[in-house]
Amino acid sequence: MKTMLDERAKTLLKTLVERYIADGQPVGSRTLSRASGLELSPATIRNVMADLEELGLIASPHTSAGRVPTARGYRLFVDTMLTAQPLSMDASPIEPTLPPDQPQRVIANAAQLLSSLSSFVGVVTAPRKPSVFHHIEFMRLSEKRVLVIIVAPDGDVQNRVIFTAQDYSQAQLIEASNYLTAHYAGLTIEQVRERLKGEVDALRGEIAALMHAAVQASSEAIADSQDQLVISGERNLLTVQDFSSDMGSLRKLFDLFEHKTQLMRLLEVSSRAEGVRIYIGGESMVVPYEELSVVSAPYVVDGRVVGTLGVIGPTRMAYDRMIQIVDITSRLVSNALSQK
Repeated sequence: MKTMLDERAKTLLKTLVERYIADGQPVGSRTLSRASGLELSPATIRNVMADLEELGLIASPHTSAGRVPTARGYRLFVDTMLTAQPLSMDASPIEPTLPPDQPQRVIANAAQLLSSLSSFVGVVTAPRKPSVFHHIEFMRLSEKRVLVIIVAPDGDVQNRVIFTAQDYSQAQLIEASNYLTAHYAGLTIEQVRERLKGEVDALRGEIAALMHAAVQASSEAIADSQDQLVISGERNLLTVQDFSSDMGSLRKLFDLFEHKTQLMRLLEVSSRAEGVRIYIGGESMVVPYEELSVVSAPYVVDGRVVGTLGVIGPTRMAYDRMIQIVDITSRLVSNALSQK
């Protein structure tokens, strides 16, 4: 797409996107002529605009002679025309307001910081902890129904009910609990699962089956306990011009924040990439809303990615500033959580 545009078309598209982000109004040829600095006739500008519209980079609202960027136009702008540079901590306009504290407070403060600086929605996933258990216990609830109690080294307790293929006596459950705790305490659930694969032949069949079920339940329980998403500033979207006149769009957005599942999946994808990621319109396929963009970045503790944070707002956002806000906040969170 970039190679299909000459320098004149690129300049006009860049100017149009910047003017629309700043003013929120469709941009006409006269405004483009003044703002671009190009000495072009109105007819020439209209011809270039028609070409950009044919390429799907801009669109013409029915109520105006001006043009607005499409999601495709924003993507080309962000990928090839944006000049935002990552800031150093010292050069950042953002005050480092995330002192070391309890992880939950750091995450909550980070979401609020993202929201207040962007004037949109701040989202942060809670840090993922290694799924290590210190002690595991089984309790018979009824026939073929067992409660698994997993105690982490920090004292955190997770409970899970499992349904077994056969009935177990409490004595068998105690035996399995003692074996798991004695041989696997201090390992992650993933390590336990791998070791059980190699040692299953040495165990009695019924105990091995119980242990496999317990490991699966433990993995699910720990994953559920860590699927926490902190959201701040949803009401900011009520004041965004792009949404405030469309109650249908607002309702869809608030449903998104209410259910959180789609956002968790999107941020999980973002955590596997380095640096800041930008999803424009419906291109993420996880949050399929044409009016919405997400700017996200992972954060790390002791060199390991443990979570993701970001800003959610309209496609008409100042991407250069959002990139800086998200980039600096991710480093502030990393520093606050890494300090002992």
